[in-house]
Amino acid sequence: MFGRLFGKRAAGAVRGGPLGDVAVPATAGLLSCRVLDPVHEPVRRAAFVVSDAEGRKVMAGETDPYGTVLATVPAGEYRLAVTSEGYAPYRGGAVVTAGEHQGLGDVLLQFAPQPPLPAPGDWEIDPLHSRIGFTARHIGLARVHGRFNGFSGTVRIADRMERSSMRVVIDAASIDTGVRMRDDHLRSGDFLDVGAHPVLEFSSERFVHRGGSRWAVTGALTLHGVSRTVTLDTQYLGLGNGLQGEPRGACRATTELHREDFTLTWQAMLARGIAAVGSSISIDLDVQIVPKAGAPGS
Repeated sequence: MFGRLFGKRAAGAVRGGPLGDVAVPATAGLLSCRVLDPVHEPVRRAAFVVSDAEGRKVMAGETDPYGTVLATVPAGEYRLAVTSEGYAPYRGGAVVTAGEHQGLGDVLLQFAPQPPLPAPGDWEIDPLHSRIGFTARHIGLARVHGRFNGFSGTVRIADRMERSSMRVVIDAASIDTGVRMRDDHLRSGDFLDVGAHPVLEFSSERFVHRGGSRWAVTGALTLHGVSRTVTLDTQYLGLGNGLQGEPRGACRATTELHREDFTLTWQAMLARGIAAVGSSISIDLDVQIVPKAGAPGS
């Protein structure tokens, strides 16, 4: 539940409905609603803001796992704004009476308009305007941020985006954390073993639309000679034009890897009690694509 719910010694119970036993101050009432998606499933962790008649924020929070908004507020006139990524914002009004429960019922969020998609055909990643980064914990304390400087990739956009495919190849030796000694160690047999496994590769033929600008791109990641299924939580940013007028598409994507899944256990170091890198590694990508050279329309 959200809002300040006071004990019974502070005030009497609010009147009306299943919230009749909730105690609030004598000058306050309850404002509530349930936030649902277009198929009437709860939208959890949707952000909400309750503002007074003059536009001043009274309180803010997130919906619970059942999509519920519940706020204790002084009697008065209010505006409720609800936002969640991938959905169009909701704004509504309510008048809260002292000692009463003002229920707004079900608030149905609609999917936000989808940005125009890239034209069908072959596209490629522009490495000069893209980045593949990662974050990991070092010896269980500070975070280490790094990136791979060498990579290439292609995306085949199908007539239906869900049937599109992509392939990304990363030069393992291009790992860069800004510390040469650490980077040399990461390239060694203790870690990536770039001599035996010179590239990381991600291939996908499954694009799932999650509403609005959100997509899930699922495929096989091969790292350290081991392949595992990975899903990129992707936000499509839309289309634009470069300095030469060429069309460009852009997206951001994140995922989390567990090094044990790729046999990156580094037992020799762990046996000495050195937890060099945490078990989870966060991957973040900022990618721009352009029509592939030689492809029709490029």
